[in-house]
Amino acid sequence: MMKDLRKLQDIDVIEGSEGTKIRQIFHPHNTFSGIRYSISHSVVASGKKSKLHKMKTSEVYYVLEGEGILQIDDETFNVSKDQAIYIPPHSKQRIENTGKDELKFLCIVDPAWMHEDEEILE
Repeated sequence: MMKDLRKLQDIDVIEGSEGTKIRQIFHPHNTFSGIRYSISHSVVASGKKSKLHKMKTSEVYYVLEGEGILQIDDETFNVSKDQAIYIPPHSKQRIENTGKDELKFLCIVDPAWMHEDEEILE
């Protein structure tokens, strides 16, 4: 069985259409192991927020560093290091960095993120 090892610094940064800086760690298109989900490392700069958007798929955010406010539909949640948050499919969502440092989190999407599954709402 082939194993994939990735170092975050070796993965290109892309600008997410919703306003975050993203490194796509594993996705069915870039791994040999036949996964159906995707996992990315996302960063929101201090004082910034992602655009309001929704996904057809479920997501889990796992906060690595920083603090912020996550909006899911009409609810808001304070988020910080070592918290995991489930975001149901079709939920309006955005995340805002309310701290002084970068807000860094992993985003796990199942099934894997696809551009056509995301709708920007603003």
